[in-house]
Amino acid sequence: MLEVPLWLWGAFAATVVVSLAVDLLAHRTAHVIGFKEAAAWSALWVGLALIFAAVVFLVLGATAGTEYTTAWLLEKSLSVDNLFVFAVIFAYFKVPRAYQHRVLFFGVMGALVFRGIFLSLGVAVVSRFTAVLFAFAAVLFYSTYKLLKDEEESFDPGKSFALRMLRKIIPVRDEYAGMKFFVKEAGKRVATPLLAVVAAIEAADLIFAVDSVPAVLAVSDDAFIVYTSNAFAILGLRALYFMLAGLLDRFHYLNKGLAIILAFIGVKLILQASHKLISPSIPEIPSPISLAVIVVVLAASVVLSLRRPAPLHLPPAAQEEKPPAPSGTATTNPGPTGAHAEQDQQPDDPPRPAH
Repeated sequence: MLEVPLWLWGAFAATVVVSLAVDLLAHRTAHVIGFKEAAAWSALWVGLALIFAAVVFLVLGATAGTEYTTAWLLEKSLSVDNLFVFAVIFAYFKVPRAYQHRVLFFGVMGALVFRGIFLSLGVAVVSRFTAVLFAFAAVLFYSTYKLLKDEEESFDPGKSFALRMLRKIIPVRDEYAGMKFFVKEAGKRVATPLLAVVAAIEAADLIFAVDSVPAVLAVSDDAFIVYTSNAFAILGLRALYFMLAGLLDRFHYLNKGLAIILAFIGVKLILQASHKLISPSIPEIPSPISLAVIVVVLAASVVLSLRRPAPLHLPPAAQEEKPPAPSGTATTNPGPTGAHAEQDQQPDDPPRPAH
């Protein structure tokens, strides 16, 4: 374990608290987050993460700095799946675009707490029972299989455990009340749908932690490295969502890239556990190589997605006007149907995920 000076923990905590306070004050009034504003905030969060990486390099050494950067980039790449789920949740609850930042802000607050708990438990378990790394590798390989076979389980916000528990604790009204989470009706306090959306966001993060926690523990088993890297990646999620909301469907090869990354991390976990439990002669994958693999795979996924755009899914009306496709030619399927798929959305609303 690294000997992290107390002032570095304090600097990290102060950076997070001050950044969240500034963010909250900047968005204290409800408004739609445009691309330019989201890009500026995204650049700020990335800049803070990289500045902190430089501090880790200088204070804790090159190895710790490389592990932090690798873990941050890994978590950042895995969090792209969260963006698709955010789009599903917002569409399901018909969240006005002006309120979406407030929902994600409190969702991030909860994620910081829960990830801290899960990562602390993970570090404690790995330090005592190295063999658990084999189980973590199995989880990552299963996630790889689902991504490659497009067998990811769909997330139904209305059936999430967190939302069911919320409705048992307090009544949830059907109408929004501005940015309020609670209102009084007939002298009783009831929750607005905005609180239900936050609960759904938290439930989604718990699901994604199943992949995220084992993956980051493959990079480092130091509590400082794994938590700070996760925290800075999570802090930038909101800005990343609003910046890429209209572009998510264009990166259709990104899931394949994430599958390759997860499989690579799974192999890294197996080698790491085998080196410790079976024989020191079994090689481990150094962090610089892990960082290089993640960067190359992500870049290749994005470039390939842009060079080979996905086929457009035309609405049914447009499809009826098209002449029949010749034999042997693939045709596009109409979009999702059902009560929630027919919701009226504003033109700039985030698209539903392809998967």
